[in-house]
Amino acid sequence: MFGIVKGLLQLPGRVLLKQPNRCKLDASNMYDKLKFEFTEQNLCRAKDLLSNYPEKEQRGALLPLLDLAQRQYGWLPITAIKAVADMIKVDHFEAWEVAYYYTMFRQHPEGKYRLTVCTSTPCYLRGGDVILNTCKEVLQLKENETSSDMQFTLKTACCYGACVNAPVLGINDDIYEDLTVSELECILDNLKQDVIPPAGPRSGRFCSEPISGPTTLLIEPPPAGFGMQELCKPKKC
Repeated sequence: MFGIVKGLLQLPGRVLLKQPNRCKLDASNMYDKLKFEFTEQNLCRAKDLLSNYPEKEQRGALLPLLDLAQRQYGWLPITAIKAVADMIKVDHFEAWEVAYYYTMFRQHPEGKYRLTVCTSTPCYLRGGDVILNTCKEVLQLKENETSSDMQFTLKTACCYGACVNAPVLGINDDIYEDLTVSELECILDNLKQDVIPPAGPRSGRFCSEPISGPTTLLIEPPPAGFGMQELCKPKKC
């Protein structure tokens, strides 16, 4: 019994010894490397944003300011979050909690093109899983991976709110709908050449109207006041 207990106590040390040696991260100057300051143009935008809020309510500008910082840097290092928090006099940890909560904010570098495949039930029923697998095959990426050249990041999302146009793929700020495998391959080929194709439905329809054509309001609407004069006429018994 004593030998068993002794062995269990020594187990963590043995496991640690078996792990490969890892390079030590020299973080002594990491803060300086990731030092963040708004560019002159973005600083003007930040001040313009703050002008929309009363002085005592400027903490309400936290989300748009974090978004502005992320668009400048490409992601949100802790120094950018701290700079935004200082600007509106918010506790650093509160600002970090907001940035960590919303999936639109990224705490680590990602690819130039962030592909997010919708995996909700409507998209899945319309071939969302095929769209995801095609992205994996064409880009040679797994889910939540970024290519070595920092061009592509592949992710999934729960819902884009465009269920009528399923399956849906998000690329950065744009949404591509009514996707087929051939359309997706064409989009990916364009992105590899740094050509951003127009967003929206790929089926030819304008928005979310029935893909087979209108099913209601098939005639021209009557003019204003149509039928109102008939209300004043006495009805026949």
